[in-house]
Amino acid sequence: MQWIDLRSDTVTQPTQEMRAAMANAPVGDDVYGDDPTVLALERLAAETMGKEAAMFVPSGTMGNQVSIMTHTRRGDEVLCSDNAHIVIHEVGATAVLSGVCLRTLRIDDDQLTAELVERAIRPDDIHMPPTGLVEIENALSNGTVMPLWKMKQVYEAAHRHGVSVHLDGARIFNAAAALGVQAKDIAQYADSVMFCLSKGLCAPVGSMVCGSAAFIARARKNRKILGGGMRQCGILAAAGILAIEKMAGRVREDHENALYFAQKLAALPGVQVAMETVQINMIFFAIDKEGFDAEGFPAAMKEKGILINGQEDGQFRFVTHYWVGKEQIDQVIEAMAQLLG
Repeated sequence: MQWIDLRSDTVTQPTQEMRAAMANAPVGDDVYGDDPTVLALERLAAETMGKEAAMFVPSGTMGNQVSIMTHTRRGDEVLCSDNAHIVIHEVGATAVLSGVCLRTLRIDDDQLTAELVERAIRPDDIHMPPTGLVEIENALSNGTVMPLWKMKQVYEAAHRHGVSVHLDGARIFNAAAALGVQAKDIAQYADSVMFCLSKGLCAPVGSMVCGSAAFIARARKNRKILGGGMRQCGILAAAGILAIEKMAGRVREDHENALYFAQKLAALPGVQVAMETVQINMIFFAIDKEGFDAEGFPAAMKEKGILINGQEDGQFRFVTHYWVGKEQIDQVIEAMAQLLG
């Protein structure tokens, strides 16, 4: 069966061009620093983000955790939104790996502001943990995008207190497309940035960490501590190069499809779409219809060849990507219309 997979943009599989590039990639030992394809990917990533250097890591979680380890000392406090990925989806790794505290700030739209940061940064007090890092996201996991002016204000507020900023830019190319800017325009307001090659860009594995040359040199040792030193990983890096060069520029198509999808969903009986959050490739919606079985909905959709996640906080999330176009969207809408009556 040819599944329509709406669970996430992490499900994107490599294109045929990527598979060919992976099969033919020149490789070396990356821990020794002599894999030519990895080196080419790292140069490309650094240039794309406007940073001095970059490092290839197996996953976005490792990229965030390596960055936190590199920026902080044990006992430091990291400021972030209470819905940040490092809070919800990284298994408490900041405590286990870096020995730091997370000071989570409750914000309606999950976007930090300069005012919140100014108030939350700790004074030099013997009783308090030092603020070691501010962490922000763009695009956010709630499907919205943080404007550049707000990022700039947060960055400047942190720097006034000598605190660095790390950007979880897992979907930075989505944010760039939504804002009509280049990725480096976003990354300029962070001292380090992590972005994923496997979220919507069709690369099978990998993320990048970018920052100053000195930061990346320290981060490499932390990557080694975490077991992230890979050997002939140019096979993976080859797909990452194509992800940046060819796939990053087309994510706006996923955004257009998401808006099309959202409008179609909103026309179904009982479906309430959060249209204001459809800014990238995500659609959040609730279903309020008599007799609707929310718990059984994913199984019912799977029977029709459609993979979805269960609801979270009363909402479902659909995600568009390279393998979900208007044809697949129309099939999903038809299936839902049948289920909803």
